[in-house]
Amino acid sequence: MRRLVVSVLTSLDGYYEGPGKDLSGMPFEDAFDTHNLGLLRRADTLVYGGTWFPDNWNHWTAVAADPSASDRDREIASIVTSIDAVVISDTLTIADDAPWAATTRVVGRADGPAEIERLKQQEGGDLLMFGSATTWNPLWEAGLVDELIVLVGAALLGDGSKVYDGAPARLHLVSASVLPESQLVELRYRPATSDD
Repeated sequence: MRRLVVSVLTSLDGYYEGPGKDLSGMPFEDAFDTHNLGLLRRADTLVYGGTWFPDNWNHWTAVAADPSASDRDREIASIVTSIDAVVISDTLTIADDAPWAATTRVVGRADGPAEIERLKQQEGGDLLMFGSATTWNPLWEAGLVDELIVLVGAALLGDGSKVYDGAPARLHLVSASVLPESQLVELRYRPATSDD
């Protein structure tokens, strides 16, 4: 069975974006992209919310076309723009001539959990999701997230969008470490069981 892995970057006070969805105060570091590349190498499907998908695709398409981009970033761009993607959204549509049409499909929010469950029953690499709290929070509540990776950065935003806004949930800490040459703390969790 495949796993659904969710990876999020948060400020120390638990926000994944600042007021007005501003990302400028977020504690992004070079180690963030190195970490993400490691996750992408083990994945064969990306899961998105409707807002994040086009922004992410456009960003990495531009990186792929940039001759000054690092080898790491070009590898990230190659993976992001070539592997299968599932977008959980009630508003996004994909035109037949869109550059991502061949590898991407959209499912409605009501059908999202069933689609993730179906994909998890197949053989293959991880289903991987970055951010998109309004999309992954319901998947967590539905018991579909196998691993939650939280990167806690050295910043206090004071306000913004909370990493989690769902029902109370128990977690089991699998590991905690500082990413090499960074101030990002990686916390890996799985859902807690009655044995924890």
